[in-house]
Amino acid sequence: MMNLKDSIAVRLAAGAVGLLVACVLVPAPRAAGAEAATVTLEGLLKEMIDFDAVARWPDPPYTCRQASSYDRRSKTPSAPAGWFANNDWSQFIRSEETKGRREWVLMDADGPGCVVRQWWGGKFPPKGALLRFYLDGADEPAIEGPPFEILAGEAFAPKPLSIENAHGAPGAPGGMNLYLPIPYAKHCKITYSEVNAKDANKPPEGRWYNIEYRTYPAGTKVKTFTMAELKKIGETVARVCKTLFEPELSSPSSDLKRVDLSGDGEQILEPGRQVSVAFPPGPAAVRRILMTIVGEADRGYLPDLRSAVLRIEFDGGEAVWCPIGDFIGCGIGYPTLSSWYRNAIFPCTMWCNWVMPYQKSARITVLNLGKDRLNVRMAAIVGPWQWDSRSMHFHANWRQERGIPTRPYKDWNYITIQGKGVYMGDTLALFNPVRDWWGEGDEKIWVDGESFPSHFGTGSEDYYGYSYGNPTVFHGPFSNQPRVDGPGNMGHTTNTRTRILDAIPFTKSIQTDMEIWHWADCKVNYAAATYWYALPGATSNRGPSPEEAAAPIPERPDRARRAKIGGAIECEGMAVVGHSPGAAVETQDVNTLQFGSWSGGTQLFVRAKGPGDFVELKFPVAEPGAKKVTLYGTTSWDYGILRFSINGKPAAKEWDACTRESRASGPIELGVFEPKDGQMVLRVEVVGANPVSRGTKSYFGLDCVVLSKP
Repeated sequence: MMNLKDSIAVRLAAGAVGLLVACVLVPAPRAAGAEAATVTLEGLLKEMIDFDAVARWPDPPYTCRQASSYDRRSKTPSAPAGWFANNDWSQFIRSEETKGRREWVLMDADGPGCVVRQWWGGKFPPKGALLRFYLDGADEPAIEGPPFEILAGEAFAPKPLSIENAHGAPGAPGGMNLYLPIPYAKHCKITYSEVNAKDANKPPEGRWYNIEYRTYPAGTKVKTFTMAELKKIGETVARVCKTLFEPELSSPSSDLKRVDLSGDGEQILEPGRQVSVAFPPGPAAVRRILMTIVGEADRGYLPDLRSAVLRIEFDGGEAVWCPIGDFIGCGIGYPTLSSWYRNAIFPCTMWCNWVMPYQKSARITVLNLGKDRLNVRMAAIVGPWQWDSRSMHFHANWRQERGIPTRPYKDWNYITIQGKGVYMGDTLALFNPVRDWWGEGDEKIWVDGESFPSHFGTGSEDYYGYSYGNPTVFHGPFSNQPRVDGPGNMGHTTNTRTRILDAIPFTKSIQTDMEIWHWADCKVNYAAATYWYALPGATSNRGPSPEEAAAPIPERPDRARRAKIGGAIECEGMAVVGHSPGAAVETQDVNTLQFGSWSGGTQLFVRAKGPGDFVELKFPVAEPGAKKVTLYGTTSWDYGILRFSINGKPAAKEWDACTRESRASGPIELGVFEPKDGQMVLRVEVVGANPVSRGTKSYFGLDCVVLSKP
């Protein structure tokens, strides 16, 4: 595992330079009174990769609604039995006879508008099943094809405009997501059909769907989607896909400024203290924030990032109060995250791309609510911004509740906002004490005081872009599951979703709820970070929560801890009699590790650089005669394949030390060996790497050796 002190000094210093170059200025906003441009497929795609666009009130304005297969028995919160009904599949609007076939209607909406996201779950549709998009009342569909090919394959739109998250069990795909916008001038109807159905009048079983769509004001000019237009703008589509995976580097602006919270070096932040820095006077916009935050460097300690809190003020009001891990989208711990707005690289490097305008002033603060010192490096890139009546402040808020009973079922409020703005997404970091699935709950989003939520989903995992409660890590521009402890759905899980074309405007208020609908009767912890923009003056029901941010973090019983292993000879106490020049050998505290038990609470950590690197350790053997040698070590995400020998005699098998998390290995039987002159020399050599290993792919950790009779 990476040396954290080196990570602070090298990664942030190098990354900040590269990221500074990546910041760009976009054209000035359209002047008030200027004629509105026509909404087109190409224009929407360009909007998708414009970081600045979301920081202004939409022009033309629009509403965002959802069509889904939610259980139609859900009528009102005053009738809980129906409100939490869970038959969220195959609930179509109606069926129609078209050219002798039965088509089931998923969405039927008047325009002008645009479909901006479509998710699909359930078993693989049978051969001959088709989705059809009928636009502007046409008798023939503008788009027709098998659901998987349209929503997750390459036939219709390339990745990540169509993407499958966390491929499912045999017979079932993962969550299929289509982000390619489908604009229409007058009307959109989406249907689904199957051939050779047993009962043509009965809805096909096991079809879950969520469709989010914009509706523009009457009179808005929209150019309706055609396959010919999609083919014509192929270069734009390719550029957008590339940019979503890797934001383009454009010409730097001489007006960009770097602001360092930590000065030229690390900022040591004692428990209970905070450090702040003001940004240059406005109007301006924060365009990128870069962070590395670790515990005491001499201990190589990783803090939990829940008790390290980010606070940002814009124009005299605090708009951001959020634990840093939740703000970035990682939740608890240090999982890697790769998305459009936020990124994290294990173990401690993070940055975000939210554009944050302000008119006059802004200040950023890091608050340490934990029990250990923090070493902080933070830099922000600030550039010009043309402030106007559409400019909005960025907000990020956080709520946690511990020990929530899962019975009776309930709606859990992420946030309620009063004012005018745009909802941009959220991160849910939770702790589940059992293996059972926690996320049957539906999202319910109420906009501007409506009597029934305009967004009523079909399951928490559907909202976050996957399906079947799949405990698989996945990444994409707008939906991610960066952490799943397991086994099953046990332990800490983090889901995060951010919005772009499917952002939700509100003119008066928005209420974002998620059902707590767990398979098991137990108690869970939920923590939700929310991201939104709003015109000045907006308020929410979420304020600072220092007690919750400082609260103990629950862990599974197999969390890293000290172990008592009978007869253990500690590897970190052995004499190092040889090692390759490229390998650094040090003692490491298990506080930096994740799951399992280590003898004495420490291990010998070898930062090898590649195959051929080795270490040789000598230890005494008290009694003569052959001994069975059992080694205890560590597995992790950047570890290599190892070969062992004792006194020059090789062990029977090589051992692959690569796993997704850092874990105690348990016993590794090396074989039976004779001591020489009352001693044994253990040699450990890197001989290769698992393809999924990262970094150097050559690190390894050694805990202890136990000798026993053969």
